[in-house]
Formats: sequence, C-alpha cells, structure tokens
Amino acid sequence: MPGAAEPPSRRDTVTELGLVRELRRLFADGAGVRLGIGDDCAVLEPASGRALLATTDLLIEGVHFRRRYATPGDIGWKALAVNLSDIASMGGRPRWAVMALACPETVTADEVLEFAAAMQELALAHGVAIVGGDTSASPAGWVVNVTLLGEAVASPKLRSGARPGDLVAVTGALGRSAAGLALLEAFPDERGDLVAAHLRPTARVREGQALGTVAGVTAMIDLSDGLATDLGHVAEESGVGARVDLARLPVDAATREAGRRLGVDPVAWATSGGEDYELLVTIAPDARGEAERAARLTVIGEITSAGPVQFVAADGRPAAVAAGFEHFVRSGRDRNA
Repeated sequence: MPGAAEPPSRRDTVTELGLVRELRRLFADGAGVRLGIGDDCAVLEPASGRALLATTDLLIEGVHFRRRYATPGDIGWKALAVNLSDIASMGGRPRWAVMALACPETVTADEVLEFAAAMQELALAHGVAIVGGDTSASPAGWVVNVTLLGEAVASPKLRSGARPGDLVAVTGALGRSAAGLALLEAFPDERGDLVAAHLRPTARVREGQALGTVAGVTAMIDLSDGLATDLGHVAEESGVGARVDLARLPVDAATREAGRRLGVDPVAWATSGGEDYELLVTIAPDARGEAERAARLTVIGEITSAGPVQFVAADGRPAAVAAGFEHFVRSGRDRNA
C-alpha cells in the first residue's frame, strides 16, 4: 500500500524509552497536528466550525482476539479499524488517534513494531495521525486501547433518529467475520477472505461519509455486536420497533460455504455473530435512491411504530434469533468462541 510504514528491523529486547522512541519515529505527525508525540499532550487543530467526534475501544486478549491465530499486526490493524468504524457510523472524518498498549514482559520489540506498523498502515490509508499514547507491561495478555478523534462532515447521524416507516438497510455482506472466526477455531491454519474479514476488518469510512450527507438517512450504527443487538440499540434509542426479513439478509457465497463445511446455519452468523463492522442505516422511503447512490446497500426490513425487533422467516412466520455479543453476560461463550 502506498505510504505504508517500512517493516521493522530485527530487535529482540524491549525498553520503554526505546520503544517510545521507535513509535515516535513511526507515527509521524499529520495534518492538523501542531505537536504530536513527545510531550504530555498532543496539540491539535480541528477545522473551524466542525463538530468533534470522539470514540474509544478496548481490545483484550482472550476476549477480542487470541494470540494463537492473531499476529501482532492483526491486533494493531483491528484496534484502529474498530474505532474507524465508530467514526464512520456518525458520517465523520477520522483525524487523530492515541493508543495505549500493555504487553506481557516476554514480548519482543519486533512484535510491538509489527503491531505498530500495521496500525500505521491503516492510519495512513484513512488520513489519521497517531499522536500519542502509553505503553506498559501486562501481567497477563495483550491489552490495547485506542481513542480516535474525528470531525463531522455533516450533521452527525445518531442512533435516535429512526422513524416508523423508514427502511432498514446494511452495507456489504453479513456474517463474514463470525464465519472467519469459526473457521479459525476449527482449522487454526485456515486463511482466506473470511479469516481476513475477522482478523483485519474493513471500516466503511467512505460509505459513512457519503451516507452522512444524505438528509433522508435518519439513523446509523456500525454492526460490531451483531445485527440483532445493534438494531435493538437503534430501536431503543429511537423509541420504535423493527421488522427484518431473514431471506433478504446479504449472506455471500463464501459464508454459506463455510456454514456447509461446519454444519452451521450462516444466517445465525449474519444476525448474531458480530464484528462485521458494516453500517446499518435507516432511510426515509423517498430518500432510498439517493442513499443507494451514496453507498451499496441492501434493504432488509423496515422500522415499525412500536414493539420489539422482529425477525421473519421466508414463510412469513416469526423466527427466533439469538442476541449478539454482550459483555458481562455469562452466556457460556466469549467474543472469540
């Protein structure tokens, strides 16, 4: 990828001062940065008059990834990608990130620099400057926290704007990340597009910005915890219900084939698997054409005046759908199970 960071040279030992020096060299300052890494705070210059967007996400070993199949580069990429997806869901432009990283004392400098190089590759692709953070030893596994600041391109799209009669639509295909994870759990050496969708997800930043300028897009959210859970968030915040036709869900051929191999209904991955990082939008019916010109969308249902989120099978009967991922609920599985 043009502008990607140079791969790190071989280093086995880690010191905090040396690591910060290397990261400062790698994470060069970008636009709107008056002062980046090297002081107690970065000094930034937002565009005049634009609303500032802020988001943060934790990635924890054993919950969000497992080191037996996630490389340091995968972890660095994903840590930024999940935050980019949040900015995308508000129709915003990502600008600046700070990153905190805690690793076991057994980590090598090469591993940390691989982590940072992948994060920087993704940052450069989206015009993001990494302007600070913190490092620490961890008594257990890897812990990564990224905070990302962005600017609103238009009025931010909130979860609370959906109205009865709106269409419900999604970008991309659903269930790919969950299918990739299931393949990794069954076949740890598996590689391919589905595994990549799980390990290095794509944030729909361009689509989010384009949809953010469409007045008839009434609400937007990224699909991080699964369609069932995230559409539920929109319904709750907007005070509405929703109806989704399972037969209309965009499930691609690769995901269906993975379901066949593993004996799993791929629709379950699409509704409850999570970590697709596609965008879910609600659209006023008369704005459908404009929204579809802004991004490739699949309409999967509609917003109703009240009641729960309902999923309907091809025969028109209500279908039971499991909830997506939820922290602190002891469901017998973690995010990576």
